[in-house]
Amino acid sequence: MASIISHLFIVLSLLAFSVNGQLSSGFYSKSCPRLESIVRAGMTKAVNKEKRIGASILRLFFHDCFVNGCDASILLDDTPTARGEKNAFPNRNSARGFEVIDDIKTQVEAACNATVSCADILALATRDGVVLLGGPNWAVPLGRKDSRTASESGANNNLPGPSSSLSTLISMFNAQGFTPREMTTLSGAHTIGMGQCQFFRTRIYNETNIDATFATQRQANCPFNGGDSNLAPLDSTNTMFDNKYYVDLTNKRGLFHSDQELFNGGSQDALVTTYSKNPNLFKSDFIKAMIKMGNLGPPSGTVTEIRKNCRVVN
Repeated sequence: MASIISHLFIVLSLLAFSVNGQLSSGFYSKSCPRLESIVRAGMTKAVNKEKRIGASILRLFFHDCFVNGCDASILLDDTPTARGEKNAFPNRNSARGFEVIDDIKTQVEAACNATVSCADILALATRDGVVLLGGPNWAVPLGRKDSRTASESGANNNLPGPSSSLSTLISMFNAQGFTPREMTTLSGAHTIGMGQCQFFRTRIYNETNIDATFATQRQANCPFNGGDSNLAPLDSTNTMFDNKYYVDLTNKRGLFHSDQELFNGGSQDALVTTYSKNPNLFKSDFIKAMIKMGNLGPPSGTVTEIRKNCRVVN
C-alpha cells in the first residue's frame, strides 16, 4: 500500500511539474522580490552597450513563444543527441542575445537559487528592452516553467519568414491563436532592430511596390551579390520604439517583403494607416498582444522544470 501511495505521489508531482499554472505578475513577490530590478539592471547595461540588443531579445521571445509556447526552448544549446532551435533556419546566424540572458540568469540565481525560470527571465527582459527604447511598459504575467526539449522542426515550420505573403502571415499567426489585427500589431516589433541583406535583397532589386529612393539607399549596403549579413534598419528610427514602422509602410519603405505585405492593397491597409497616425493606439494594442503571446504555454503533458542554466536541462 505504501508503495502505491508513493508511486501516486510521484505521478502527481510530475503532473504538477509539467503544466504551467495561472500566470500572475506577482508570482515571485515573496520567493524572489528583487527579480524585476535585477532583470531591469541587466537589460539597462546591455542596451546601454548596444541599443540593438533590445530588438534582439524581443525577437528571441517571439521565436520562443511560437514554438510550443513560451518555455525558453530557444535558449537550449544543441547536444550530440538532440538538435534544438538555435540552428533552425529562422534562427541560424541571426538569433542573438543569449549571453545577455545568461548574465541575468546568473544574477537571478545568486539572489534566488533555483526559483525563477529562464522563460520568465526572457519575458521580463523583453518588456524591459522595449521600455528602454522608448516603448510602453506593462506588468508581465509570470510563473512559466522551462521545457526540457527544443524543436528544430517547430522553429522551421511555425515562424513566418521575411518573404511571407499576407495570407501566409495571417495563417501562421492564426495557428497560434492570433487575429489578423493582432498579427499586424505584433509585426510592429519591427519598429526596432536590423535586418540582414540576404532577407531583403530580392525586395530592393526586384519588387515594384517600393519607394525608389529607399531602394537605392538600401542597395548601397546590400549588393546584388555578396554581403549577405550586411545590416539595414527595420524602420527609419530603428533604435526607438515608436510607430514609424507603419509610417514607413504607408510610404512603401518596408524593408522585408513580409513587412510591405501589410500595406499593399490588402485587408490590413486600414489598420496600418490608423497606427501610422495614432501611436498611442498602437502601443496599447501592442501591450495586449504581447501579454497574449506571453500566455502561450507548452502543450499539455509537457514535462518542465526551473533550469539552473538556460542553455542545458538540469
